[in-house]
Amino acid sequence: MATVATAGAHALAVPRRAFLATRTKQLSFLSTSLKMGFNLLQLRSTAPATARKNLIIRAARIESQGVSLGFRAPHFELPEPLTGKMWKLEDFESYPALLVMFICNHCPFVKHLQKDIVKLSNFYMTVANPNLLKGLAVVAISSNSVATHPQDGPEFMAEEAKLFNYPFPYLYDESQDVAQDFGAACTPEFFLFKKDGRRPFQLVYHGQFDDSRPSNNLPVTGRDIRLAIECVLSGQPVSSNQKPSVGCSIKWHPQTVQ
Repeated sequence: MATVATAGAHALAVPRRAFLATRTKQLSFLSTSLKMGFNLLQLRSTAPATARKNLIIRAARIESQGVSLGFRAPHFELPEPLTGKMWKLEDFESYPALLVMFICNHCPFVKHLQKDIVKLSNFYMTVANPNLLKGLAVVAISSNSVATHPQDGPEFMAEEAKLFNYPFPYLYDESQDVAQDFGAACTPEFFLFKKDGRRPFQLVYHGQFDDSRPSNNLPVTGRDIRLAIECVLSGQPVSSNQKPSVGCSIKWHPQTVQ
């Protein structure tokens, strides 16, 4: 009987040891797989994320491109979504200076300056300074593709103009021809033209609003563009030492990506 019992116990022990050995291998394999999977996830979440981050930075921040001073303002005829009125370059012929701004609804660089753009426009369009000539004409243009950025479409432009009480017409360049004629590249981008008598508007300033950016904690002052406007309206020459504007790239239609 003892021999039978011992043999039975031995028979039971063998499968148990085999089971434990197999189980150990399974757990070891699972542990290794989990580690490999975790490392793989790390690789997937770091390298591409860095690449994506770099792409986002490159896409979101661009400088205005060189346009020669003295450049004549191109003709335009564009609708104002808020009122439905068509505006042309000739509508501003009676003013000594014209500020053309390329902006849009969604760009954080525009939003950073938005209230101050309105303040500056209100001040120089009414000309509270008796030492300056007749007031500045101001017009804003949005050329972004609604195919890629529907939030910049005309119905939302009208809402934005009403919400922020824009004192200037905010025009929609659906074809993007006007942006290309001006050589515009980013939002915001500023073109300040002066007019001498019957001569066409000529570009005297194509630079930044000021040194403030959404992430550099510098206060918005409008120093650079104010100085240029003051010079034009007081009949003084504008310095050619101009820093480019920085902002979001204009969102070109997919079939005409620049």
